[in-house]
Amino acid sequence: METRRRSSITWLLSSFFLLAFLPHLSNSKAEVHHHDFIVQATPVKRLCKTHSIITVNGQFPGPNIEVRNGDTLIITVSNRTPYNVTIHWHGIRQIRTAWADGPEFVTQCPVKPGGIYTYRFTIEDQEGTLWWHAHSSWLRATVYGALIIHPKEKKSFPFLTPKREYPILLGEWWDQNPIDVIHEAISTGSAPSISDAFTINGQPGDLYNCSSKEITIIPVKPGETVLLRFINAALNTELFVSIAGHTMMVVAADASYVKPFLTAVIMLAPGQTTDVLITTNLPISRYYIAARAYSSAESLPFDNTTATAILDYDCGCLPGPTQPPPAQAILPAFNDTLTVTAFSAAFKSPTPVKLPSPVDEHLFFTVGLGLFDCLPGQICGGPNHTRLTASINSVSFVLPYSSSILQAHQLAVPGIFTTDFPAKPPVEFDYTGKNVGREQPEPATKLYKLKFGSVVQLVLQGTSVVAAENHPIHLHGYNFYILAEGFGNFNPARDTVKFNLIDPPLRNTVGVPMKGWAVIRFVADNPGVWLLHCHLDVHITWGLAMAFLVEDGVGVLEALEPPPLDLPLC
Repeated sequence: METRRRSSITWLLSSFFLLAFLPHLSNSKAEVHHHDFIVQATPVKRLCKTHSIITVNGQFPGPNIEVRNGDTLIITVSNRTPYNVTIHWHGIRQIRTAWADGPEFVTQCPVKPGGIYTYRFTIEDQEGTLWWHAHSSWLRATVYGALIIHPKEKKSFPFLTPKREYPILLGEWWDQNPIDVIHEAISTGSAPSISDAFTINGQPGDLYNCSSKEITIIPVKPGETVLLRFINAALNTELFVSIAGHTMMVVAADASYVKPFLTAVIMLAPGQTTDVLITTNLPISRYYIAARAYSSAESLPFDNTTATAILDYDCGCLPGPTQPPPAQAILPAFNDTLTVTAFSAAFKSPTPVKLPSPVDEHLFFTVGLGLFDCLPGQICGGPNHTRLTASINSVSFVLPYSSSILQAHQLAVPGIFTTDFPAKPPVEFDYTGKNVGREQPEPATKLYKLKFGSVVQLVLQGTSVVAAENHPIHLHGYNFYILAEGFGNFNPARDTVKFNLIDPPLRNTVGVPMKGWAVIRFVADNPGVWLLHCHLDVHITWGLAMAFLVEDGVGVLEALEPPPLDLPLC
């Protein structure tokens, strides 16, 4: 969509100033970008059927946003759907602007049907590939797009400048309304239906019915360096990706640069981004880009289909009717945890980092699925006549509906939340064992309070109470260092020596391994209420979430900004 620039008078004055004083100016002045997001129903045909899906500006995926580090975004969201809507700017730190973060009933009440809300925030010291998506029910299935942050003017990438670059958004498609899918699961207490296809830039590819003509084509020229910005926007599935015949050089992830490394396959959990460079040095032809599930949970159904796009060496020398079929991409087995583990271990910061220390808060969070007992009058489609749930430290997160948590905090509204979220599990047990028994979590809206500037080290421990699987945990408002990952139950005496204290990667979403753990560290330097949750949307629906309440520091620059005047009401 077009970006509305300054008014004509401001533009003329700026132009005059620039021409008069050009020798004294750099081109690094930050800009303000205005966008209008019209959230609306749009008919879209996929897999031989036409569905009315929720889109932004009639586009699927939605519009890509491109800015520079230091720019400001002002995005007005108009809701023309029958559903509540919010937009989350995934990975944006939102320094002091938590009101613009987007998770419904956490930092704002949703934009109701017919309503309007304007998100205002500035990009501060971030560059790379992020994305935006709906953060209300399962609207994220079709409401998402890339958010690309380029370096400031006269700055460049810390790697070879590519000849061209493309965002590649991986998605998940249902042959029915995704909102109906999750509503049915909530009503029955069972798992939702799996998706019918995966997509690459909105298209499933030619391995699905009625999808060959619309397959996504990525045109390149021979002998080029190309930057591919992969984004996993799928709702509930981690995805392997490979490109036939091509080795990828990973150069960034979650809008943080990494020490470059080569790989034949990448794996992205929902919420994660990975930037890779490829060199188009193979024979002139067409090559599949393929994506399919990494399914870590044992014996659970998953979408076992494969999405494709085509990397096309477009040199004008291949006659259309006689084009060869694309070369096949090789993907790991759906349960290849060894490949995932090796890939995750390869991420390191480009140079040694100064880790925040000493640690003020040592936290230990168990993350996993649980079961609620079936109450009289309930439909209970879970195992052994139960209802599926999820929790962190045996607390199943409940969203309030009368106020957002941040508004309740700002206005001191009682009864919306408490600040007694446990720093460790209330009961210790063999978290990853085979016979761990049942867990019935406590449904509640509990927060953990952090003092401004405190250093937090958090152990995320997966459990196998119902089904052990890889959990992609995303923290809003922050980046964090991943110090280590491992399998089994975390043991400080044994596992602390495995910490990477030299060059750990900086991310905003970490995969907690199946029957394993991950350790992250960050500084609580951004006041507000910040959601920590599993980015498998079915898990956050079941309550696999909590929130940190970071108190204001000293002075205006360490305090949350006042709420905007147009902040929606519940």
